[in-house]
Amino acid sequence: MKRRDLIAAAAASAAGMLPGMSWAQAATYPTKPVKLIVPFPPGGPTDIMGRTAAKAMGDKLGQQFVVENKAGAGGNIGTDAVAKAAADGYTIGLSAISSLAIGPHLYTKFPFNVEKDLAPISLVGTTPCVVVINPSAPFSDLKGLIAYAKANPGKLQYAISGIGTSNHLASELLQSVAGIQMTSVPYKGSSQIVPDLLSGVIQLSMESSLATTLQHIKAGKLKALAVTSPTRSKALPDVPTVAESGFPGFAVETWFGLVAPAATPPAIVQKLQAAWADGSKTAEAQNAFDNISGNLRVNSPQEFAAFIQSENKRWGDLIRKLGIKAD
Repeated sequence: MKRRDLIAAAAASAAGMLPGMSWAQAATYPTKPVKLIVPFPPGGPTDIMGRTAAKAMGDKLGQQFVVENKAGAGGNIGTDAVAKAAADGYTIGLSAISSLAIGPHLYTKFPFNVEKDLAPISLVGTTPCVVVINPSAPFSDLKGLIAYAKANPGKLQYAISGIGTSNHLASELLQSVAGIQMTSVPYKGSSQIVPDLLSGVIQLSMESSLATTLQHIKAGKLKALAVTSPTRSKALPDVPTVAESGFPGFAVETWFGLVAPAATPPAIVQKLQAAWADGSKTAEAQNAFDNISGNLRVNSPQEFAAFIQSENKRWGDLIRKLGIKAD
């Protein structure tokens, strides 16, 4: 046999082995610690969900899952690191609506292609956005906030955990439907907003969850005006929804999910999903989500992929309608 024929035969043989190799890899996976990138700072809701998922999956798979916080650009820097990592199952990430469904429509140049560069594993959780104020603010309910903003266009500043995050878009949507104009002040994460909110440096925030503010709300140091979810929060049953406060149909929830580099063997993706599905049933995982007023979620890689596509359409249409740009 000629040398070129030998090379071609070897290549064909290797290609034929790839599916079997993927299942073989999955049978022994993981054989070393797995890195789970959380694209926001420590202490926030995404970090708590990421550490909960890491512990749950690690316990089920008998290997350590190490969380690495890689914050910036509304979650895009950390998610991009996942997209560009080796597709061997040893680097995965907990990304969010901001990077998987909102960011691609806000930026002219986006660092990765959600559909082509990432492999969805499973949803992990959802949280409502919450309109939170310092009690010194010159209003005490959503109606008063809107009246103040109308009387003082652009004067009212509100904190967001990054350009293009769900709380940013929820704030923009509220301004659009209410006919008001406020000024956004971007932070790198919710955990960095709270100190300024407590001290009165900034009076208003559209928080992406209650993880870092609930204790202060219950202590009277902060006040919740409304939640953006379709129904009231179990943690704050007396706080109305934005829809109840005069804007029927208004609903925004932040969602978070596990992703891997696109070429990660499907068998490994399935094994990771199964580990989260089983691990999420533990009392420890349920309690962690209850503590941040989050709703624990699990679905299949295929269902999560379809969900991401539908969310891209929803937010892409809205962003174009409102003319929002982050560049």
